[in-house]
Parts: sequence; structure tokens; C-alpha cells
Amino acid sequence: MFAAERRQLILEMVRANGAVSLRELARVVQTSEVTVRRDVRALEAEGLLDRRHGGAVLPGGFSRESGFPQKSHLASAEKTAIADLAASLVTEGEAIVVGAGTTTQELARRLARVPGLTVVTNSLLVAQALAHANRVEVVMTGGTLRGSNYALVGSGAELSLQGLRVSRAFLSGSGLTAERGLSTSNMLSASVDRALVQAAGEVVVLADHTKLGTDTMFQTVPTELITRLVTDEPPAPDDRAATELQALADQGVQIAVAGPGGGGTDSGGPAGRRPRRMAPPPAAAKTDDLPLPGQRRAHPGGGPPPQLRGAASLAEQPPGNGRVADLRRR
Repeated sequence: MFAAERRQLILEMVRANGAVSLRELARVVQTSEVTVRRDVRALEAEGLLDRRHGGAVLPGGFSRESGFPQKSHLASAEKTAIADLAASLVTEGEAIVVGAGTTTQELARRLARVPGLTVVTNSLLVAQALAHANRVEVVMTGGTLRGSNYALVGSGAELSLQGLRVSRAFLSGSGLTAERGLSTSNMLSASVDRALVQAAGEVVVLADHTKLGTDTMFQTVPTELITRLVTDEPPAPDDRAATELQALADQGVQIAVAGPGGGGTDSGGPAGRRPRRMAPPPAAAKTDDLPLPGQRRAHPGGGPPPQLRGAASLAEQPPGNGRVADLRRR
């Protein structure tokens, strides 16, 4: 395929989806990520798109929201690895909330095997994934159906969450930055996500590397309320994504990275690199020990919460020692 043909196809994919990862572009145009990166730079120089961490987006300061069919095919391997790792946090008999999104839908498919679990959700797709799980109780919010992502939104959804008390909220979004936290492109979705956060003792954000450093219109979870981030490993040359991870870690967000082969899946990273795994989660907290809704959990000794630990966790050492930034030298 000639360069002009590749670039036209790349441009069409970005216009159709809003944002596309370099890995996905390389797969579709059947070339290397190095070649795709050169094509993206050339298109950016012409003002036709913007480069973002490990991918390309529509030009402009904010990314627009893609439709669900398009999003479900973006970074699918990364989302699978993230879902595998996030599922290891959930323990038997726990009560959690799971927001709408393609990554949280992948998580829900893995939660069907957790006995005694109660899942509160505003997502029809999350509920569908758990519909035949005999050992899992699913509680749906009320609200108005938003067809683009099969989620219930509006005052009905928010009112049904009042007085709710769960241990964790698992949320995704359109973008994640250290400055503003998690954000989305839709006001109604953002409002419901904020209500989900208020019901949870801690917040776990699921976001693949293409969302790191991307800012969208409506803030859903400020950085100080994010307990953990479960993400995939950015491509080796992606300095900006590694910098964003370091900034999040410096603000006390615990980082867990699903590497190639992590959780029994292949995230598409370089061959031979060991998978990054997260330490086993602590036992589910008793209801009396949970912090007030929307507050960060207190940690012994004060200060920011300890980093997730594991053989290859990005947060193996205290923030500021350059562990996350080491990704930039790989």
C-alpha cells in the first residue's frame, strides 16, 4: 500500500471513530507502528488530525465521543488485559458499582464467576453480561436510556443511587489526565458517573493508554478521588503517556499495568517482555470500615496511599523515583 493510500485510510478511521490507537492503525493498514507513526506526523503537520499518547484523534483541544460500535473495536486486546487485571480486585460477597463503557463490559464478563457478588450498574450491556450468572445479583438503576452507549442516565438514574453504599466503583471514560482526572464527552453520562462515585468507598478507573493525557468536556472523577488506575503498557516510544502515569502516581493514584500476556491475554506489546501483574487484593472491607461516600480511604501513617505492588507493577517504589518514567527509556 502506498503512503498516500495509507494516510487516507488512517484519516478515514480517525474521522469515523474520533480516536484510534497506533496499534489498531498498524493492524488495519498492515504495516509497522513506526511507519504509522510517520504517517500520523505527516497528517498532523497538515492539520488533519492530532497525535495523542499512542494514537491519533480528531484535531482540536477535546476529543469527541465515538459511537459504541466503533469504540468496542478500539484497543480491544488492551481492554481485555485491563479487564482481567481489574477482575482480580473483586472478592467474594462484595458489593460494587460498575459504570457504562466497553472496558467495563469486558470486566462484567469476568465477574460472572465471583460468588455472592452484587453489582449495581446503569449499563444495559453490563447487566446483560451478568444476566445468566446464577451467583451474582444485578441491580439496575432507573433512568432514561442513552442509545449511543446503552446506559441509563438522567435524574431517574441519579435518584436511584441516593443512599447506596458499596465498597468499590469501577468506571471508564473518554479521557484521563493528572490535572483533571477522568472525563467524558457527555454531560448526562458524567452526572451519573459522579453519583456512582459518591456511593463507593474507593474508585477504580479502567483506561487504556490511548486515553492517558486526553481531556474531554465533562469531568467525572477528580484525580484526588481516584484510588487505582488499571491500564495497559504504553508503546515504548510513548514518552507522554509515561509522563502522565508518573504524574498520576505522584498524586497518590495507585497504578496497575496489564502487560503482554497478563491475565492470560496478550496486550500486543513487544515479545519477550514479562507481564505486569498486580498483587492480590486485600480482603473486602467491612461496611463499617468504609470511608464516607466520595472520600479517599485513609492509609496508616497518613500521606498518599501506597502503590499497588507486584513483580512488575509500575508503582513498585514510592512516587518520584522514576519507575514510571523508565517506560520512556524502553
